Amino acid sequence: MLPRTLVALAACVAFAAPVGAQERTVSLADAIRLAEQVQPSIVRANADITNAGAQKRTAIGAFLPSLTASTTGSQTFSEGVDRIDPNTGLPQASNSTTGNVNFRLSAGVDLFAGFRRTADLKAANAQRDAAEAGWVDARYQVALQTTQEFLAALAAAELRKVRQASVARAEEQLNISIAKLRSGSATRSDSLRSLVTLGNTRLQLVTAGTQQATAEANLARLIGVEGRVAAQDEPAFHNVVTAIDQDALRLEALGQSPRVQSAEADAQASRASYSASKAAYWPTLRLAGSFTYSGNSRVNDYELFQSRQASLSLNWPLFNGFTRERNIAQQAGAMDVAEATANDTRRQVSAALTQRFAELDAAALRIEISQTSVVAAEEDLRVQQERYRLGAATVFDVLTSQEALTQAEVDVVNARFDYLRAKAQIEALIGRTL
Repeated sequence: MLPRTLVALAACVAFAAPVGAQERTVSLADAIRLAEQVQPSIVRANADITNAGAQKRTAIGAFLPSLTASTTGSQTFSEGVDRIDPNTGLPQASNSTTGNVNFRLSAGVDLFAGFRRTADLKAANAQRDAAEAGWVDARYQVALQTTQEFLAALAAAELRKVRQASVARAEEQLNISIAKLRSGSATRSDSLRSLVTLGNTRLQLVTAGTQQATAEANLARLIGVEGRVAAQDEPAFHNVVTAIDQDALRLEALGQSPRVQSAEADAQASRASYSASKAAYWPTLRLAGSFTYSGNSRVNDYELFQSRQASLSLNWPLFNGFTRERNIAQQAGAMDVAEATANDTRRQVSAALTQRFAELDAAALRIEISQTSVVAAEEDLRVQQERYRLGAATVFDVLTSQEALTQAEVDVVNARFDYLRAKAQIEALIGRTL
């Protein structure tokens, strides 16, 4: 009776696996491309480039003359006393309507603006460079975030496969224990312990499935897709870079890292803005002129007469309530902050590289060790299973070997994806693939 009960319980456990729905699968390149289209940081970086371009056009336009055309028309109606009637002595009412038209074309140009226009143009160019550098950095940061979510989804899928293999081994061992129990060469404890182990592996499989669903949902959100998206495995994910010149990569990162270039561009833009703020101490010289055509219905029956005006003005603000000094102090403070940020960014990149290099080396070593452990654990399990069939080993020995093999397989997956994550972070720091 007991063997039948165990078989029924094993069947219930075996058929408890959820059936997954068909889901979309994407490659890493496609995931990055889709993420760049929907992530707010990329949209914000594109907007910054557009705004910087508009600011540059405004700075160029300051060198050009301004041109304004205007026209006005009016009609005035008046009612009043025009004269006194000499016969009656009464006032005589009089109504009048007067129309006026005016056409005006005016232009002006700054002959000298205290070097402000040149400084503003330099600042606009620097801000444009900073916006472009920020866009490049945003792309690499989105690529890094997408890669991390992609690897998390792929690692979760790999770990679920490991748990499925663990369940299959536990089911096999349960069948062996039941067969030995029926033949009288094993005890009830062997079958019960095997059943408990199978239940534990099934629980681990359920947890792995939940983690996979979470990781794939996060990947889907990142690339702008509803539901779940599975990560597609690639042969390149199984390669280990044999040799990395860490000193060369460090020098390359300090010179070409998107994060460093973005911070340097921000500092350059702050320096240009600081120089532009000093232009407020200089006078401005402006040449202006206008042409006006006007007519009146009562005077000349709307015949247009021309008038011209030209002016040359010099404006030199000698004192404006320390507004210039306040602006200069603000720009100087912003410049100091930007330069300190750029210097700290270089230190951050250098420190991050040191950490990522250590993680990469450790992960590569863990891959080698865990792969060796998998080979040894597989052989140990084979030996223990054979000894158990012969009655030379207990079921505890077999289950211990199964658990050791499962843990070794988990260690391989974790080490491999830790290596890929460290590699992706290094690539984001240096701005290229390894």
